[in-house]
Amino acid sequence: MAALRAAKKELRKAIKQKLASVSTTSIHSQSNNAINTLLSMPEYQSARRIAVYLSMPNGEIATSAIVGDALHQGKQIFVPHTHNLATRAPGQPKAVMDMLSLDSEEDYRSLAPNNWGIPTLSEDSITSRKNCLGGKGTNPVGTGEDKIGLDLVIMPGMAFDTRLGRLGHGKGFYDYFLQRYQQQASTMRTEMPFLVGLALEEQLLAEDQFVPTDESDWRLDALVTGDGTIIRAHRS
Repeated sequence: MAALRAAKKELRKAIKQKLASVSTTSIHSQSNNAINTLLSMPEYQSARRIAVYLSMPNGEIATSAIVGDALHQGKQIFVPHTHNLATRAPGQPKAVMDMLSLDSEEDYRSLAPNNWGIPTLSEDSITSRKNCLGGKGTNPVGTGEDKIGLDLVIMPGMAFDTRLGRLGHGKGFYDYFLQRYQQQASTMRTEMPFLVGLALEEQLLAEDQFVPTDESDWRLDALVTGDGTIIRAHRS
């Protein structure tokens, strides 16, 4: 476990150094390429309930155009909200992520950036926002009338490989969220969502290199890169 953590830390450091030299112009161009491809994917076009990360100003594919397109098409959008747990069960992390509703373009424009420049839901709005797992806020306990679940999750990352391995930023937010989702999927009578990552070309490892992972790390179903390429999982 210590060796795995060290390997992940070293890879994050290497990718961070590489991303530092990527220009704003390149990020804008790669974002356009990736988003045009994503919007053409049948999994996106058929999805009614989508979770999407809200992007930092640099270092990753920008997602504002995805938010705008999805809202324009009448899709239900959910975005990350991370928070500390007041009480923790054994094995739970200190902080977790819920996916909460983003209701309109006006709602999106009203979000203030956090310390990383990421548009962030205001604390006073949390309890009124729908949780993708039912209910509202960070207490996903819904009624039988609630629409629950997700069709598609659009995921960020620090590094990706051609086998659809993903290296996050080190907090485990997405992996633990998906673990929780899987545990509730049978009771929700829903399937796991389609998982697609977005990567700048600089974040994709060479074909002979792989993201260090263990059984707690979720693999993607597809990856869209900054040149507009889609890498899909091979299904047996």
